[in-house]
Amino acid sequence: MKTRGTLRLATRGSLLARRQAAMVGERLEERRYDVDLVTVETTGDQLADELIHRLGKTGAFVRELDERVLDGDCDAAIHSLKDVPTEQPDELVTAAVPERGPAEDVLVTPDGQTLDGLPDGATVGTSSLRRRALLLDRRPDLTVEPLRGNVDTRIEKLLAPSLQAEHEARTEADKERKGHAGEEDFEPEYDRTVEEWFDDRTELEKAALGRDVETAYDAIVLARAGLERSGLAHAVDFHPLPTTTFVPSPGQGALCVTATDGETAREIQSAIDHPRSRVEVTVERTILATLGGGCIAPLGIHAVVQGEYVHTAVAVYDRDGETSVTATRDLPIETHATAAHEFAQELADRGAADLIADARRELEDDGEPGPEDQPEGK
Repeated sequence: MKTRGTLRLATRGSLLARRQAAMVGERLEERRYDVDLVTVETTGDQLADELIHRLGKTGAFVRELDERVLDGDCDAAIHSLKDVPTEQPDELVTAAVPERGPAEDVLVTPDGQTLDGLPDGATVGTSSLRRRALLLDRRPDLTVEPLRGNVDTRIEKLLAPSLQAEHEARTEADKERKGHAGEEDFEPEYDRTVEEWFDDRTELEKAALGRDVETAYDAIVLARAGLERSGLAHAVDFHPLPTTTFVPSPGQGALCVTATDGETAREIQSAIDHPRSRVEVTVERTILATLGGGCIAPLGIHAVVQGEYVHTAVAVYDRDGETSVTATRDLPIETHATAAHEFAQELADRGAADLIADARRELEDDGEPGPEDQPEGK
């Protein structure tokens, strides 16, 4: 069967990025396009040990991919939409927003604990200002510590302490077993040797056993879409955090394809754009752009199309989760962008703008990047 031609698509090189790019590529191939995925290392990848809100460049995971498109090396680029700045080069357009995945966050623990079930003072890992504020709003007793890395790296950091402790206990038990060899009345603590136990660990668990532990996390918070797309949801215990109380980041769970404004962009839109998902993320990103929060302030925005309306929730916090401006509203779908802008302006007047300004000053006082340097939508 004759194809419609080849599309060269730029993508980051992480496991999650490549899986997401493959999803987009498969949808395009179903529409009879040949797809060539081009891996690009981005500034965000090069600064893997920095916190997201301290990366120092707006769109740290985005710029280099879009530059490949603007230079003509690639036809389009594939992004996690929450990484994409609300201001893009004039030559670029969002060619497509494929059907969105789950938007909620999840709490991941070694033993299946819920957020309410974590012990007093438990340590939870996240580098998101939004997640930190939401956690502290719900559980002020928690200790929230920075956490970065790809999804598998973050899970390894979570699992490492308990797995290493068990490995050490089994190793000592094996020594004791050998010391009592031949004694009929000796009952070993474990039925299996440490080698047998290790052989049954998953590759993820084996990697965790070899990881240096800097912080012992009782739980971590991840995006459910990222966990599932990484193929690791089956490997850990997790609990979804309701979007009604734990408002997601704008664009979370959604992908986008950027391209130069022209025929190729129109073809990609016709092939894989999902109208409902585009409406939802348009509302979220319009509010984000109007408030100007980005990664400066803890800011959650979640929109869901419900019939003729777009049910929209917004939560803006200070960095410790102590002060907030929250609201929900049903926006008319026919005027969703305009209505979202007006909603955001009302929230700004209610105090959201003050919270964002305070967060900006805190960053500047700490000597961290100013608002023009922040990766937005994280």
